[in-house]
Amino acid sequence: MAKVAFIGLGVMGYPMAGHLARQGHEVCVYNRSAGRADAWVKEYPGRSAASPRAAAKDAQFVMTCVGNDDDLRAVVLGEDGALAGMAPGAVLIDHTTASARVARELALMAAERELGFLDAPVSGGQAGAQQGALTVMVGGEPAIFQRAEPVIECYARMVRLMGHAGSGQLTKMVNQICIGGLLQGLAEALNFARAAGLDAESAMEVIGKGAAQSWQLDNRHKSMLAGEFDFGFAVDWMRKDFAIVLEEARSNGAPLPVTALVDQLYAEVQAMGGGRWDTSSLIRRLVPRG
Repeated sequence: MAKVAFIGLGVMGYPMAGHLARQGHEVCVYNRSAGRADAWVKEYPGRSAASPRAAAKDAQFVMTCVGNDDDLRAVVLGEDGALAGMAPGAVLIDHTTASARVARELALMAAERELGFLDAPVSGGQAGAQQGALTVMVGGEPAIFQRAEPVIECYARMVRLMGHAGSGQLTKMVNQICIGGLLQGLAEALNFARAAGLDAESAMEVIGKGAAQSWQLDNRHKSMLAGEFDFGFAVDWMRKDFAIVLEEARSNGAPLPVTALVDQLYAEVQAMGGGRWDTSSLIRRLVPRG
């Protein structure tokens, strides 16, 4: 069992840290809103710390799971940041969905301090975090990955090293590109089915047994038809991720016409007051009352 620090107890980090504690690791948590850390300590075996630096002290592995690049820098860098508290040989594992650029920056800073670093964004949503069934895509050195993999597996069903530092974040970008296009296609298909006079749910059950099958179809078509959009990953966060994706695409020259369009469609959802709706809410543009 390892000494682990977990920094960031949002809807993903809270249960992820819980899986580590319940599987016997010695866990110390930090959250910028202290009440969240207090609640975690009441629910799981472990303790909390007053700063990222204090949480990271003596930890073999330090996990971060925060909102964006700026949030990540805030908890990792500086006098009270996690890096300042980590001892040589420890490993920083970042589960934030962030840019590949910040992952490479942190990898270099970690190496200068004789620390390991892995960028390890996750997919699977809040339900996957609660069930310990996340997909984790990792960038970093193979030897560091081999040390960290058994710990990451506490909350994952799939963990894979994708390449050098930044490769985990790039793979998460691929994931978000796929999800956006799939959800817009599903929204249009559901709306078309109803406009054509079909039983849309029956249509989904039929095509879900063929080539159109996807996780989004299986898990979201009923709630989309019901106009229910409270199932995890919010539109505001998807637009944050798409901004990262589109910036990376401008750098590497990959054309992303559908992703750019879906990003603007999500902007329309935000304008409707749906920034905190989940990403399946694209159908609201087509069926405002549906």
